[in-house]
Amino acid sequence: MASLSPASASASASASSCSSFAIETLTLNATGGGALIPGLPDDIAELILASLPYSHQSRLRVISRSWRALLTPLVLFPLRRRLRLPCHHLLALFPADPSITPPCLFDTATAAWAPLPRMPCNYHRYGLSNFVPVALGHHLYVLGGSQFDARSYPLGHPIASAAAHRLNLAAPPPLSWERLPDMLLPRGSFACAPLRPSENGGDGDEGRIIVAGGGSRHSMFPLEGSRMSSVECYDVKEGEWRMRKGLPRDRAGCVGFLVKRDAGEEEEFWVMGGYGDYRTVSGVVPADVYYKNAMVLGLKSGKWREVEDMWEEGQRRKLGAVAPLDGEDGQVKEIFMLDSNNIFRYDFALNRWIKESSLPRKIPLNGSCGFVAMNGELYVLTTLIIQCQNTSDQRRVSKKRLTIEIQIYDPRKKRWRFLTTNPPFNRLIDFKAAVTCTIQL
Repeated sequence: MASLSPASASASASASSCSSFAIETLTLNATGGGALIPGLPDDIAELILASLPYSHQSRLRVISRSWRALLTPLVLFPLRRRLRLPCHHLLALFPADPSITPPCLFDTATAAWAPLPRMPCNYHRYGLSNFVPVALGHHLYVLGGSQFDARSYPLGHPIASAAAHRLNLAAPPPLSWERLPDMLLPRGSFACAPLRPSENGGDGDEGRIIVAGGGSRHSMFPLEGSRMSSVECYDVKEGEWRMRKGLPRDRAGCVGFLVKRDAGEEEEFWVMGGYGDYRTVSGVVPADVYYKNAMVLGLKSGKWREVEDMWEEGQRRKLGAVAPLDGEDGQVKEIFMLDSNNIFRYDFALNRWIKESSLPRKIPLNGSCGFVAMNGELYVLTTLIIQCQNTSDQRRVSKKRLTIEIQIYDPRKKRWRFLTTNPPFNRLIDFKAAVTCTIQL
């Protein structure tokens, strides 16, 4: 087969881009029949509508046919790229089993919530916990977890899940979850990280997802469950899982992220924290032995190396909540940890956690909170119930309203700010069982 010359290839690429742009323009003109916003040129109106937050787009599609056509993800996302509008991270919050309680997206810029559809329900399995959500491009994945099966014996004994689901946020509404091939081994509470498409991967590279370690522990039974050391990788284009070289030791309850500090270094997959062996207290009660080190996998070499203990004996019992902070190029630049009411920054050179700041509003000793990094800032989430007093009629009973209080820290400016929002949930969120991740749209 004859290969195309560079000139013809560029001509075909430009022709395809022009044709796609023409299709978008024809769609808008054909459905609208008039200006997008009366009194404004269409290019200005497109810029205004393309800048709308994701949480408001579904409600504004009913304004007119032209708005419905433009606010469709298949048209809106290419338009945002053509206008070079900045991308922002949204918070995906899973308060409980996503097949029962629908997850939601939260836009911190507008303090607005956008509900997502429930995952497909399995009539025999219930109580999904310790699953891992991860975002790759415009797709949101939910992998593994631990759950109960009504057909298993003994009843009430949790088992690990190998299920994988994907939600395409760029698909036309209504959105729905897609069932993917199961992981090769069932697992929950594992380390996971998305591998974005490489620059030299070509059009066929759609990225990968790597998972490591895990076990079958459920949030209702915090002292039970198995451990594992296997590692596998999901190829998005091929739609299949492949085994990789496993961890040297069993590790569950760990966190994973990608690190590429310098341009010449290979990209590494870090696995921090977690527990492996266990010991008994007074010979009866089992207690986990938490890791103080980290394991690092070179993605090119395929070899694991060990990072020594990251803190001294007696400083802390286990690793706190970890949040990797991405740089402007999308690569992880810094690692932060929330331990009690203090935020620590990981020093790669010293292999130590250095105190960065303290929370202005302290969290109770047995309280739960969420910790996530996005848009160059660190977010600490806590829930509380606020009494809403009716000022117009004092005889009416005051209502209770769920509120999420967010403490936001900017590591560059060393400043704190606060944000409160009312989520679309009707009960307190236990962040010890709830799961969060971020997705860039």
